[in-house]
Amino acid sequence: MRALLFFRASPLFFNFNKKTILSTTDRTKELETRPIKSLLWTYALPAVISQVIASLYNIADRIFIGQGVGALAIAGLAITMPLMNIIHAFGALIGVGSASRMSIVLGKKDVDWAENILGNSTIFTFILGGIVMTFCYTFMNKILMLFGATAETISYAREYMLIVLPGMFLTTLTFNLTGLIRATGYPQKSMYILAGGAILNVILDPIFIFVFDWGIKGAALATTLSMTSTAIIAVLHFINPKSFIRYKAHAWKLRLYIFRNIMMIGLSPFLMNFAAAAVVAILNKQLITYGGDLAVGAYGIVNTFGNFMVLFILGICQGMQPIAGYNYGAGRKERLKEVYFLTMKLCVSIGLIGAVVSCVFPRYMTMIFTTDTQLINISANAMTFLMIMFPLIGFTITNSNFFMSIDKPWIAIVTSLSRQILFLIPLVYIVPKVFIYFGQEGLNGVWCAGTIGDVMGATLAAVLLYNQRHVFGKWR
Repeated sequence: MRALLFFRASPLFFNFNKKTILSTTDRTKELETRPIKSLLWTYALPAVISQVIASLYNIADRIFIGQGVGALAIAGLAITMPLMNIIHAFGALIGVGSASRMSIVLGKKDVDWAENILGNSTIFTFILGGIVMTFCYTFMNKILMLFGATAETISYAREYMLIVLPGMFLTTLTFNLTGLIRATGYPQKSMYILAGGAILNVILDPIFIFVFDWGIKGAALATTLSMTSTAIIAVLHFINPKSFIRYKAHAWKLRLYIFRNIMMIGLSPFLMNFAAAAVVAILNKQLITYGGDLAVGAYGIVNTFGNFMVLFILGICQGMQPIAGYNYGAGRKERLKEVYFLTMKLCVSIGLIGAVVSCVFPRYMTMIFTTDTQLINISANAMTFLMIMFPLIGFTITNSNFFMSIDKPWIAIVTSLSRQILFLIPLVYIVPKVFIYFGQEGLNGVWCAGTIGDVMGATLAAVLLYNQRHVFGKWR
């Protein structure tokens, strides 16, 4: 509520004159006129494709490192995941917040405000990116040890992160700008930018790892070069005078109220990614306790596949975001309700497909990443536990993203954090002890904690959705 009051009191809210009114032929007009099904398809399909192709960054690195370097290298790479999640969290803080705010502002037809969001979000990305990079380089070893690195795995994790950190900073810039590109009416172009970088990474990985024999260092270098290319292309879009919203002189004036508005929405994905890093760190500690380094590697494999399926869901939610935000800003409740329920059906269906594939073919899925028999056995067992409730994850993610899109950040925060912080962290300590008490393996208790957390998180998300049903108007 305080965020909404601040939004209304912002100086630009009242600057609603002929100069700032968008014409009826602008690129976003279709967001309140075109049928929802075809509109969601238009926005979601490029987002899904770009998300899936962009996931090749992580998948390609793990496949080529697993096949070309070894099982311990995969475990070392898994150790870097929490740190990478933290860096992604800062990208989401600015990227999701600015894109959601951009859609709402465009729904109000205020182009000056939209340009100020573009300029200020770019400034904030550089400020936060510089701070995070400096901190990570300064405390690299301590951070990796905190996230579960051992004497056998820390060298792989450190070698990878030292090279990939600059690329991760550029990823936060790309994440922000491609979200704004999508929000301003260029969903296909956003897809092409992300896809191009991912394809370049897939091409460079085998060259650097196998041909040049650079090992895990080669994978990191390939990723960094690919991320750099996407960032440059994204910046060029907003320099182009043909772009609907672009960089202008007035947009570079620092406006702290814009930063606050962006952060209030972006706080949910930021905390979600930050919480994911904390959860992975705790899980890694528990996995080492009950299963050793290979259990950490197994979680890295399963998490890679799970994240791949999540990207389909996130792609659809990203397609929903400009539609929901724009129509919420324009007061079109029926269209808001229609896009929500259509998105929910698609995301739950994707979760169901992921659950079926992973539970029916767990060994085949893990064999993509490694040839180590012991690691395959542990990973296949983990995949069944961690993926069986994936439809509920689709439900929870959709609700969190929907509330971010319509400027209800605190509900989005509670929805997104409940599964990880409120439920999963206590469960990973309690459930393994229960399993051991009944004569079962403690490692299976760690895996089962994730399953129980999914059920409890989805239940809370359903309660919060019902309490906010008034945003749809009449509930039928």
